[in-house]
Amino acid sequence: MSTVHAPSEPSVCKVSILGSESIILGFHLTEYVLKDVLNNIPASNYVIITDTNLAPIYLPGLVERFNAISSEISEKRGEKAPRLFTRALPPGELSKSRQTKADIEDWLLSNAVTRDTCFIAVGGGVIGDLVGFVAATFMRGVPVVQMPTTLLAMVDSAIGGKTAIDTPQGKNLVGAFWQPKRIFIDLAFLQTLPEREFSNGMAEIIKTAAIWNEQDFVKLENGVEKIREAVLGKSESTQFQGATLDTRTEGQNLLLDVVLASANVKAHVVTEDEKEGGLRGLLNFGHSIGHGIEALVSPMMLHGECVSVGIMKEAELSRNLGHLNQVAVGRLSRCLSAYGLPISMDEKKVKDLIGSTYCHVDDIMEVMKVDKKNQGDKKRIVLLAAIGKTLEPRASVVADSDIHKVLSPEQLVLPVTESPKGPKTDIVLSTPGSKSISNRVLLIASLGQGTTRIKGLLHSDDTQFMLAALKSLGAAEFDWEDNGETLLVKGAGGKLRVPDKELYVGNAGTASRFLTTVLTLIKDTSNSKQEAAILTGNARMKQRPIAPLLTALMANGAEIKSIEKEGFLPIAVKPTGGFKGGRIELAASISSQYVSSILLCAPYAQEPVELVLTGGQVISQPYIDMTIAMMESFGVNVDRLPNNTYRIAQAVYQNPDVYVVESDASSATYPLAIAAITGTTCTVSNIGSSSLQGDATFAINILRPMGCKVTQTETSTTVSGPPVGQLRPLPTVDMETMTDAFLTASVLAAVTQAPEGVENITRITGIANQRVKECNRIAAMVHELTKFGVVCSELPDGIQIHGKAIRELKAPAEGVHCYDDHRVAMSFAVLSTIVPNGTIIQEKKCVEKTWPQWWDDLENKLGVSLRGVDQGNKLQALNSQLGTSASRKSKNADHSKSVFIIGMRGVGKTTLGQYAAKVLGFNFVDVDQYLEETRKTTIPEIVNTRGWPYYRVEEANCLNEILAPGSQYAKNYIISCGGGIVETEASRQILQQYCKDGGKVLHIVRDMDQVVRYLNQDTTRPMYGEDMLNVWRRRKPWYHDTCNYEFVAYAESMVQDKWVDPVEWQSIQKELKRYLLFITGQKTNHVSEVRRVSGPATTFVSLTMSDLRNAKDKLVEICEGADAVELRVDLLRQANQTASIADRDYVGEQVAILRRYVDLPIVFTVRSKGQAGAFPDDAEAEMFELLRWGQKWACEYIDMEIIWSQAVIDNIIAHCGESKIVASWHDLSGLTPWGSRSLTDRYESAYKFGDIIKLIGTAQSVADNIALEQFRAKKQHDKPLIAMNMGPLGQMSRVLNTFLTPITHAALPTKAAPGQLTLKEINHARHLLGLIPSKNFYLLGTPIAHSMSPTLHNTGFQTLGLPYKYHLLECSSVAYAEEALSSADFGGASVTIPHKIAIMKYLDQVTENVDAIGAVNTVYPVYVKDDNGEVKRELHGENTDYLGIYGCVKKLILDADNSPPAQGLVIGSGGTSRAALYALHTIGIKKIYLWNRTISKAYELRDHFAKYFEVTVIESLESDIQVEVIVSTIPAENGLKVPDTLFGGIKGVCCDMAYKPRRTELLKQAEKHGWSTVEGIEVLIEQGYGQFQIWTQKQAPKQAMAIEVNKKYDL
Repeated sequence: MSTVHAPSEPSVCKVSILGSESIILGFHLTEYVLKDVLNNIPASNYVIITDTNLAPIYLPGLVERFNAISSEISEKRGEKAPRLFTRALPPGELSKSRQTKADIEDWLLSNAVTRDTCFIAVGGGVIGDLVGFVAATFMRGVPVVQMPTTLLAMVDSAIGGKTAIDTPQGKNLVGAFWQPKRIFIDLAFLQTLPEREFSNGMAEIIKTAAIWNEQDFVKLENGVEKIREAVLGKSESTQFQGATLDTRTEGQNLLLDVVLASANVKAHVVTEDEKEGGLRGLLNFGHSIGHGIEALVSPMMLHGECVSVGIMKEAELSRNLGHLNQVAVGRLSRCLSAYGLPISMDEKKVKDLIGSTYCHVDDIMEVMKVDKKNQGDKKRIVLLAAIGKTLEPRASVVADSDIHKVLSPEQLVLPVTESPKGPKTDIVLSTPGSKSISNRVLLIASLGQGTTRIKGLLHSDDTQFMLAALKSLGAAEFDWEDNGETLLVKGAGGKLRVPDKELYVGNAGTASRFLTTVLTLIKDTSNSKQEAAILTGNARMKQRPIAPLLTALMANGAEIKSIEKEGFLPIAVKPTGGFKGGRIELAASISSQYVSSILLCAPYAQEPVELVLTGGQVISQPYIDMTIAMMESFGVNVDRLPNNTYRIAQAVYQNPDVYVVESDASSATYPLAIAAITGTTCTVSNIGSSSLQGDATFAINILRPMGCKVTQTETSTTVSGPPVGQLRPLPTVDMETMTDAFLTASVLAAVTQAPEGVENITRITGIANQRVKECNRIAAMVHELTKFGVVCSELPDGIQIHGKAIRELKAPAEGVHCYDDHRVAMSFAVLSTIVPNGTIIQEKKCVEKTWPQWWDDLENKLGVSLRGVDQGNKLQALNSQLGTSASRKSKNADHSKSVFIIGMRGVGKTTLGQYAAKVLGFNFVDVDQYLEETRKTTIPEIVNTRGWPYYRVEEANCLNEILAPGSQYAKNYIISCGGGIVETEASRQILQQYCKDGGKVLHIVRDMDQVVRYLNQDTTRPMYGEDMLNVWRRRKPWYHDTCNYEFVAYAESMVQDKWVDPVEWQSIQKELKRYLLFITGQKTNHVSEVRRVSGPATTFVSLTMSDLRNAKDKLVEICEGADAVELRVDLLRQANQTASIADRDYVGEQVAILRRYVDLPIVFTVRSKGQAGAFPDDAEAEMFELLRWGQKWACEYIDMEIIWSQAVIDNIIAHCGESKIVASWHDLSGLTPWGSRSLTDRYESAYKFGDIIKLIGTAQSVADNIALEQFRAKKQHDKPLIAMNMGPLGQMSRVLNTFLTPITHAALPTKAAPGQLTLKEINHARHLLGLIPSKNFYLLGTPIAHSMSPTLHNTGFQTLGLPYKYHLLECSSVAYAEEALSSADFGGASVTIPHKIAIMKYLDQVTENVDAIGAVNTVYPVYVKDDNGEVKRELHGENTDYLGIYGCVKKLILDADNSPPAQGLVIGSGGTSRAALYALHTIGIKKIYLWNRTISKAYELRDHFAKYFEVTVIESLESDIQVEVIVSTIPAENGLKVPDTLFGGIKGVCCDMAYKPRRTELLKQAEKHGWSTVEGIEVLIEQGYGQFQIWTQKQAPKQAMAIEVNKKYDL
């Protein structure tokens, strides 16, 4: 069967450059290319160079056809066929180097390649630049042919002859101009191009059209879908489709057209200005700023993506300077976005790419200094005058201050009252089109029949989201006319399709609510790739309620699913045959947009709609009236019936020829308010009394009563303000009909002055809906005005503001936080015009929602001086070395900041909060008590008389007061909140902001079934009148969103279904103490990172159980000897779990269980399938959500895979607190050898992100372990490295790894990874390799024949696989032990009677404990360097006897840390009694009694301890004392009878240090009186644990040691 080849005579287009038609465009050009090159560029050698990504796709076919065609031509000519050489280079910028160039040249020379050679570059810009430069210099220059395979290379780098390589100093610094003989632009290559690379190239095409030809730009605007389909459709109905004209699709023709146009422009410019004299500089539109950005974010962002942002910034600069209108800026924005390009560095997709990398304005400006277009120190930028036209035929000189102002994310607004020129006095301006009307007319016209021309449309983010969504739905065809001033809409009459991608609306509330009902109009999924339409928005949009609308639509038969949180975006809407209609009941007290949404779509329902509004007063009635009026202008009538009922018949909108969008009345309030506050006059020429918008009455109803002169006609409004500082307050004003304007009124109210005797307070009501706008606007205004020193507070449905003298206002140093809300920004811009010294407005770009050119108009039309501000971190302020890329909140954390505690009633907030205060040394306050004390009433009274909403507002006000500047509660307080603190968004935002500012909000959670059983007994507090579990389900997501820490108070059971057992509660307190000390950085429990060459390595045991509840009895045994424990979250499974991901609450409980039984630090790991785990590879968001909770649960280590996107990684790093990040990567395939460049890149990424680096390979031979060790030896940096190979052949690497080696245990169900070893196996292997030398340990003393110490310690050594041996060395004098003490294999010794004091003369150093006790029972060698750097051995001494007593006694005392016993007694005055006295003192007992038969001995001991603590000697045990702890240190057979009175009244702890018999008479006597008892053997074992840890630097395997000792002891 013969192979089908591409046509040899395809339809091509040719472009002339430098006098030669050497640019050739078409589809499927392979045959054409090879014949043309072989016939017209003859050579003896042809060299095809590509990269390893492209080689498998294209190289075999090229080689096969080259050989066939060259043989055919050579035979005809009777010549020898030319040689063909091919080479595939690694992809990416690293190949564009001197070394690669030299390698190619050496390779060619070694093959006797001469000057008779032609290079063919097949690839993107890197291959083209590199091969072009090789051709320019090889044999002093040989021909080169460019075959670009990326869109960017086709229209940019391949044309013009610029070639170069990179150097360490920068990109493209060594190169030459070398024109290619041919440039073959084969658009069929684009079909294998990833979508992001397609978008990357489109930036250049859009840029070229924008500077050169508006008609080309219009083609790009209107041809988005066809062009994208031609490239990304991937399917050809005809083989080699597009190669000839008769097979070319409309989309292919359009694609060829726009690429040809771009190539023509580039060719023309190069021909006119080959060496970049001036005209060629026009091609750098967007590049001056784009390159500045690219230098900071490459390679995370592509060149075209950076240029796209640069295009927008340079267009905004042109607008700011008065050369370009907003329509053109909007067109550029829409066009770039339509092709998937970013237009701002704040976009989510940009953040996903670059994470926390920040492009500071000063850093961008610094890069821009070296732009070759500059004239000396003057920057030159290409400025636009219109689409298709530049201001000059070259780049224009622009002042640094103007560039800085446009690039800055924040705006400094200077007061006009301090300006030398003063304010502009008479201003006339028009405002942009109404957002409300723009969104409505776009929707109506799209659903309508016929064609309409919309004029005056608002060009903003909101309308762009709506327009993009309607396009995706196939609702209409759109074209721009009149240079973008007019939008032509050809409606599809209500025919809609399920969009291929989710509809994203940012924070556009209007668009989201309207589109929700629109999606129910979709009848079926025909011609659709998806089964449901997805509607989503940004993080804030996902918090804005939409439940009433969803409820109404679902009751009407719509199939709608909330994907993340019930009643919020994102939602999925499945077609069910269309919008049913009929009677619909809708709660309309939250947002009028719900009403408008259904009204707008009602004509297309399957039956007439009767819409009944429920829930009390309808909010924002004027907006509903606007909707009805607009529907009528498109031919659809709405019947208004009584009781808030509307009837809409079935109909189709009829599009008028022209529709003019009215200007935005809400926006008009800002310039009018500036006139009011500055005492000037302003006329808004396009808003008057005939407006459809309620906000048009603002001047009449608000400004006039405040003292302004107002004149309003049908079409204009003029305001003249009173003298500065003389605005009057409005005692009460209902703004329900113009709610959006309340923010403007609020800033004016902040500077009012009232006549003597009149309160200077403005109260604005009727604006409750403003709590669910772009932010909680009421809370935002209260918070931000307070920063200026203005007294204000929330009302249940409004705000109260106390006027303040202007001279007393003080702008916040950090500026006004705008909450990404355009109306907050513009309102505070109004206030800033009179605030002394200027005010910074953060997030300045949020105004683009409704008035994109607001800052330009504020400065140029309203005369307000502005400066750019960037308060972010500059590059030089960040760590430029390998360290962590994102800032960690724990660095420089202020742990003295107060801690808020939140959670449901009954979880223990007060009890645990008071305990937390004791642990941290803080004070305690309850918000409810604070509220009752400051309001002088009780909560039940507030709730019963004024209702829950009023109480919630007061609760939020209390939070603001507690956190106010200078508040006593800001530091060193535990602040316990009521269970319902999260019920209001205002309170949630306050707590969330507190977290962002470095504070701690701790959520305490318990098993809710237990809590409910407990609360059922408590009727003292008011409830919501609903089931507690329902309350919990509602609040739970709010608690989770609000807290940055969560403590799970795990209780296994309850006593009598009422309360937690006191012993278990003690365990909860112990765990809380560990938790608090960790999150405050006081005791982080991390494993020592001291690098060890020999001795036992540090390890963590990897748990592989699905449920720790079934393994609680094994946890201690499994973890014995390990330094940490890994919780493999990906392996956790609940009973009957069907989902692949464990429930978050279940995971939290598992963490709590692990903490209950094991004191080791926790390594929290969620391992993905692609990285050798079980977690789904496509669940990045879910994985990092769990990792974030691992941090909230205060796990000491978080294992974070570095394969994921930068943004989610940076988010984990930024919130890690005291948790250390283990940055991990696993090479399952074994394709990344140790020492390779790729592996080094992984190391550097892990170094950048993590505190600990974990790299895991796969061993295919023993040599892989050697390569690993060589790699490890080269990476001795300041961060620990865990490096190992998986598999049986990789076990050697596990043995050689010294820091946190993962281990398994025989009691585990499976190993966590292939080749994993037990701790015993690793230590045995390290001993055989000489890394753990044998050691001998001794017990020194006499008599010692029956000692349990050898059993104790040898069991421990054997359990851990350590090559150590413990011996008895019975001696009457320490001198007999000198040989053992000085032996090289001496590991340590226990010392007993009679040598505990005598041994001290042999020691170089003793601890403070020994100094106090005066005796040593533990000796251990320490190796130190002397002054000459030589290592010498010293012997040190410790006393662990006291640790044995301390540990055994303390664990039997309830709440020993916070309420230690008041009195204790020690019986006896021998050596052991010293340890006993010191142990009681260490526990915290203040009054310690001592009794001994020989009283003088007791006084001697008292005098010894006098300088450390007080000991009281009693001469009789009949003395009147009430002790809670008794420790006896005398032999059991001494015959002493302790009086029963010692055990009276108080139940305490009795410890008898005698070993035989096990249950002494003293212990039996104590037990009879209900005391807890400690046997002597228990103390021996406990102090032995301390000795074991000192000698081995390992936690003792306590369970194994205790079992063996007790077994032998009982024989």
